[in-house]
Amino acid sequence: MTAGARSWWARRSLRLRLTAAAALVIAAGLASAAVLLVVWLRASLIQGLDTSALQRAEVVAADADTTPAGAEIPAADHGEVAIQIVDRTGTVVASSGNLRGRPRAFFFPASRSSTPRAHTVHGIPVGENGSWRAVGVPAGSAGNPVTVYVAVPTESVDQGLARLTAGLAVGTPAVVVLLTAVVWRLTGRALRPVEVLRAQTAEITASDLGRRLDVPPTADALARLARTLNDLLERLDTATRRQRRFIADAAHELRSPLSALRTRLDVAARHARSPETRALAVSLLRDGERLTRLVDDLLQLARLDDRPRIRSRPVDLDEIVFTAVREARHRTQLPVDQRAVGAARVVGDADALARVVRNLLDNAVRHARTQVTVSLHTQDAIARLVVADDGPGIPAADRERVFERFTRLDDARSRDTGGSGLGLAIVRDVVKAHHGRTLIEDNHPGARLVVLLPAQEP
Repeated sequence: MTAGARSWWARRSLRLRLTAAAALVIAAGLASAAVLLVVWLRASLIQGLDTSALQRAEVVAADADTTPAGAEIPAADHGEVAIQIVDRTGTVVASSGNLRGRPRAFFFPASRSSTPRAHTVHGIPVGENGSWRAVGVPAGSAGNPVTVYVAVPTESVDQGLARLTAGLAVGTPAVVVLLTAVVWRLTGRALRPVEVLRAQTAEITASDLGRRLDVPPTADALARLARTLNDLLERLDTATRRQRRFIADAAHELRSPLSALRTRLDVAARHARSPETRALAVSLLRDGERLTRLVDDLLQLARLDDRPRIRSRPVDLDEIVFTAVREARHRTQLPVDQRAVGAARVVGDADALARVVRNLLDNAVRHARTQVTVSLHTQDAIARLVVADDGPGIPAADRERVFERFTRLDDARSRDTGGSGLGLAIVRDVVKAHHGRTLIEDNHPGARLVVLLPAQEP
């Protein structure tokens, strides 16, 4: 998976998680609200039925003394109401028309409080035998006490609540889906500025710390974060520039005394009066040359870090390779085979590319046993430069590490033959600045250092 795909999936995953969390909260909130609504509405409607039954019972109780036995109690004004007057023996004295001739339907005792408690009863032989809300109040005289029972059906309440529940069961998921879509859209809008800041931050490299993030026009936490990151980049840029300037100045100041020292050592080696003095002068001259190469490498890296943008012009890479091979043959007795070098033209900096080829040849010469082979050809608009040696090779685990600065493998740490550990780091930085890449392949035996550069169209 590429870096862009991973970034896209991370953004989409975060957006999905936020939307899912919001959807769960919305669904839980709406479900809880629906349940509370149904419970509250049922309690309110049942309380209304209880009040209606109590009011009717009080009216009937007021006339209980004058109601003759077996009389029919009118209930038309209150719709379908079941009424019975029961004496102390449990005998039905009078009832509403819908219970006329029916046995006793209520068996709970009469409430003696000022606000009688209603009961839910079933099995009243009226209608569809549903549930009823019934109250019982005492009535009659002390010598002939009776109990007045009045019940009202809950069928209308149950039907209304069933329709409401069905509507909520259908409407709540639809509302959840709608609000989830809204949250998805709002989350995308909210994360878009964050993605812009992330993309801009990802484009800033160690060699391009002068860039800054775009601060959103809103005075919110995101704008404060952008300003904070810009302040951090400013501090990093200042510290990095100070460090690079120090390295460049130090390397530049060291070049003159090193040149003078090498000149004096060369003269001392040529005019030494004793073999011991000559050997010491030659050894010191060799160390001076290594120190000079190290200073040159540091200065080159400082320039690359400070000005990564190179001069772009058409360059014949094969001519640079031929020149570098001629110079390498003067520095070594090993044969350098250039027969596989073909024509290749690239766009870039000739001096920087010459440094790349020279560093690759120096590395190959330092590790080769019998010969060094150089090849160059163009294929599919890519110039492929290969410098191979027949030395010990580079283990697969170290093929990325050798391009890091000041990295030297164990067999390259010799004081006489080991490099400074900067040559291949310069190669990779220069090639990267030319929009190319470097890699290492097996040579059986030895190593093949490959440079791939965009070739100029013919």
